[in-house]
Amino acid sequence: MILGVLGFLRLSFIDVLDIVVVAMILYVVFRWLRGSSAIYIFTAILLLILVRVLAVALNMKLLSSLMDTIIDVGAIALIVIFQPEIRQFLSRIGRSTWLSRNEKNFFNRILGRETASLGKESVKEICEACKQMAESKTGALIVLLRKDDLQNIVDNGDRLDADIKERLIENIFFKNSPLHDGAMIIGSNRIIAARCTLPITERGDLPARYGMRHKSAVGISERSDADVIVVSEQRGEISFVRDGAIRPIANIAELAACITSKQESGTDNRQL
Repeated sequence: MILGVLGFLRLSFIDVLDIVVVAMILYVVFRWLRGSSAIYIFTAILLLILVRVLAVALNMKLLSSLMDTIIDVGAIALIVIFQPEIRQFLSRIGRSTWLSRNEKNFFNRILGRETASLGKESVKEICEACKQMAESKTGALIVLLRKDDLQNIVDNGDRLDADIKERLIENIFFKNSPLHDGAMIIGSNRIIAARCTLPITERGDLPARYGMRHKSAVGISERSDADVIVVSEQRGEISFVRDGAIRPIANIAELAACITSKQESGTDNRQL
């Protein structure tokens, strides 16, 4: 009886396909927003839509009209409220793994964008610097550029355009150095800038042991294709961040493998 009132008594193949597609979309959105404050807003929106569907099915004209007005006005508000999440979602789609490497290279050539890959010597210098800073418990935050140039991040710091050298990296992050506070940007075998401010992630599911450096690393990796190396000042540990996932590093060989894996394979493998 209830199914008949709601119009779901006779299901065609298109109806089933429609339900499956909507369910998949909701699952993806829930997974994307999980751990952020936006999940509560999204849940409230789903409840409003559910009320509107029930009102239409039960022919409640006044309630239906009211819900239509709320949803129409709310559509504009959604763009404002979910602006960071929408930007991240679209950016992730543009870099999704289902695009082949050749297709990515084709579009990047059209757009004039190249991967800011690092040579073996640069990777070695970075790893040795991180090893020394970890042993001395010197905090560090190093952003490794890929295809996104992060020009807005570079502009808010101090430009260097210097060779990648172990001692230079260590000196920049030395606690008494005027450039130690903030992130270092590295790309195309150059230290591009230092003392850069990174966006903080809005995720609430990160362990309490992760401080502002780790949250900044997660934040920029969520908004771009950049990789980030974090050296903890309190614990002297090295972490590698890619696509919002933090990976503890046991030794510099593992760190070198993480740095080179993306530029060699062209894939975005996530590791929790």
